Amino acid sequence: MGSLQFHVIVRGERVGIRLKDADSAAVSNFHGLLFYPLDMNYRVSATWVPSDGKKTIDVPNVLGDVTPVPVAGTVMFKINGQEQRLTALGGDPSKGLSFVFNDLTAKIDTYPGGRFLETDAVANGTVILDFNRAYNPPCAVTPYATCPLAPKENRLTVAIPAGEKFDKAAHGRH
Repeated sequence: MGSLQFHVIVRGERVGIRLKDADSAAVSNFHGLLFYPLDMNYRVSATWVPSDGKKTIDVPNVLGDVTPVPVAGTVMFKINGQEQRLTALGGDPSKGLSFVFNDLTAKIDTYPGGRFLETDAVANGTVILDFNRAYNPPCAVTPYATCPLAPKENRLTVAIPAGEKFDKAAHGRH
C-alpha cells in the first residue's frame, strides 16, 4: 500500500502484523553499519563435536520467551590463547552452522543481546569461525523485531573485537 508493506508474523502463541514504511525517517537517516577493522586473528579453526540430536538448550528472546532449541553440536577453539566453546543452534554441518553468541565487547561496543555468526560447511571434523563476519540481529536496529538472545552456553569469556559493532547513538540506546 504505497510505501507501506505488511507482513503477518507468528511468535510463539502470538500473531502480529509487521509494518514497514520505505519512506520512514529511520530509512532516510540510516548512515550505514559500523565494523571493527578486519583482524585475521579472529578467524580461527574450531573442532566440531556433533550432538546426538537429543539435547536441547534454552534460547531466550527479547520478548522474554524461552524456547528449547535442538543442539546441532559444539565447536571448540582457542582465541587469544584461551579455550572457548560455542553451541550451534542451527544449520547443517554439510552446509554451514549458525550461532548466537556474545562476548565481553557486549558491555561497550557490540549489541548486548548477542551477535549472529554463520560458517561454511564442516570439513574433516573442523570448521572455520570467522568472527570478522559476526553481525547484529534485527533487534539492534528496530524495537519491533523478535530476536533470539545468546544462550548462557554461548556467552564467551573473552572479548572478540571483530565483526559488526552496535551504534548506540544512532539507535537511541545508551
